[in-house]
Amino acid sequence: MSNRDIQNTLAVFKREFMAYFNSPVFYVIVVIFLLATNGFTFFFSRLLDSDDVSLATRFFVWHPWIYTVLAPAVGMRLWSEEHRLGTIELLMTMPVSPWQAIWGKFLAAAVIWLIGLALTFPIVATVAYLGNPDSGPIISGYVASYLYAMACLAVTSAISAFTRSQVVCFIISVAFCLLIALIGDPGLTQTVVNAVPNGMESVVRFISYFSFMDHFFEMTKGIFVLRDVLYFVSVIVVALLVTDLGLRSKRA
Repeated sequence: MSNRDIQNTLAVFKREFMAYFNSPVFYVIVVIFLLATNGFTFFFSRLLDSDDVSLATRFFVWHPWIYTVLAPAVGMRLWSEEHRLGTIELLMTMPVSPWQAIWGKFLAAAVIWLIGLALTFPIVATVAYLGNPDSGPIISGYVASYLYAMACLAVTSAISAFTRSQVVCFIISVAFCLLIALIGDPGLTQTVVNAVPNGMESVVRFISYFSFMDHFFEMTKGIFVLRDVLYFVSVIVVALLVTDLGLRSKRA
């Protein structure tokens, strides 16, 4: 990547990043995220009333469900808003390639999520005060959480590239993120396996492998498996490739 490519990507990044801070939506989503993570951790999981202060089962376990709704809320404006306002044509006539625009916008949203995750640090501090937790699962849990959020965000970016309506993008993205999470649920997978004809069980289990959940929970155990990291990175790259396809189809 040349210096020119980096400069163009950073220009789009700065434009998008400042747009988030100039919008009340950013502050609302961050507040909801913090309320949800703290609420689920301290009230539903009753962290303070238990001898078990494992963040994997009382904090990170809720993140996939939170991201299913909030990640599309952040990403739905990435391209839908550009289409609605007609600024997509202006953006594409600037000396910026589609990929530079895609990465600039995606990285801006990614930093927004990084800020949100960083603000959950008081929960970690509380756990450290209550006991002596192993730092390995905490670090791997945060990495898994961030990768999960980025995967949902990339999927939303792809859907946003094909629609002008933020509402439509949000609904489809939530439905897709929920589906990709549920297909890995052990109970649901076993139910489907029991219902399908003989010989189809392996197909069902193969499909369940593509669930975000399975790879996410493996990482929250404190074990970095390259396969799980590559899975999320692959999802992000493929979703951004689809984003590029959607933008090119709009220009055709």
